Amino acid sequence: MYLSAAKARLLSEVMVTLAEPHEEAQIRQRIGEQLLGLLEADHYASYVWNDEAGIFMDRVALNMCPRNLSAYEAYYQYHDPITSLLQQRRGPTLVGQVMPQSELVRTEFFNDFLYRDGLYWGVNLYAWDGDRNIGDMRIWRGRRRDNFDAESVGILELIRPAFTAALKRARKASALRAAPDRLTNVPAGSREASACLPAPGWSVPAEESAPTSRLLSGREAEVARLAAIGWPDKAIARRLGIGFTTVRTHLGHAFRKLGVQNRVQLASCLAGAPAGPRRAPPDRRATS
Repeated sequence: MYLSAAKARLLSEVMVTLAEPHEEAQIRQRIGEQLLGLLEADHYASYVWNDEAGIFMDRVALNMCPRNLSAYEAYYQYHDPITSLLQQRRGPTLVGQVMPQSELVRTEFFNDFLYRDGLYWGVNLYAWDGDRNIGDMRIWRGRRRDNFDAESVGILELIRPAFTAALKRARKASALRAAPDRLTNVPAGSREASACLPAPGWSVPAEESAPTSRLLSGREAEVARLAAIGWPDKAIARRLGIGFTTVRTHLGHAFRKLGVQNRVQLASCLAGAPAGPRRAPPDRRATS
C-alpha cells in the first residue's frame, strides 16, 4: 500500500499516540481527532461494549450532536441494523460490506439518526481482548465525499493491533490504580489479602505463613505495579533509581508473597482477578 508523505506522517503520529500512556477514553478521543485528518473523514464516534448490560457506553464523539447521540444510546442502538454485523467482523469494515447503501438509506436508523448529523459513508473498527469488545472506532464521511476505499481499510488494519494494545494497557493500569490497597497496608489474614494468597490446601512454608502487617513493602509494591503493566526490569531500575538485580530481588519477593509464578498472574492478582492455576511453593524445610 502506497501512502503519500503527508498521510505517512499522519499515520506515524497516530502510532506515537498509541505508544504513549493515556487513559482509555483519551486514547479513543485523540485517535479520533487524528483519524479525521488521516482518513479525510467528517465525523467520529467511539463506544465500549458492556457485555453484562448488552449496550454500548462510554461515548467519545467528534462533530456529532450530543442530543442525537443520546437518542442513539436510548433508542437507536436497539434498532441498529448495521453495528452488530460490523462488530462481528472485528477488523476494519466498510458499512457497505454488511448492508448495501441503497438498503441502508431506507431504514429508520439512517433517516432518523445518521442523516441528522450528515453521516453517509462509514467504516468501523472494533478492538477485542479475547471475547471482549473493549472499544471501537466509527468513522463517517458526508454525502458529498466519496466512500472510503481499500486504502482507508488498509490504514485501519495497520492501526488495529496498536489500538487494541493501547486500550488493554490503559485498562490494566486503571485496574491497578483502582485497587491500591491490594498492594500495601493489607492486613494479613484479611479478606482483601486472601484474594492474592495461595488457595486453601496449598503447602505454604512456615516462614511465609507467619503473621505480617503488610503483604508487600513499599518498594516491592512500586516494582510490582510497574512490572504488572509491562515495564521491563531495566526500565523499572532506571525509573526507581535502583539496581537491576535489586529489581529482580523485589520482584521475586512480590511473587513469593502473592503466590504467583509470572507477570501475567501478577497483573491479574493486583487487578483483583484470579491469577489462575499456580503450583504450591516448594517446601524449603529440611527433610530427614
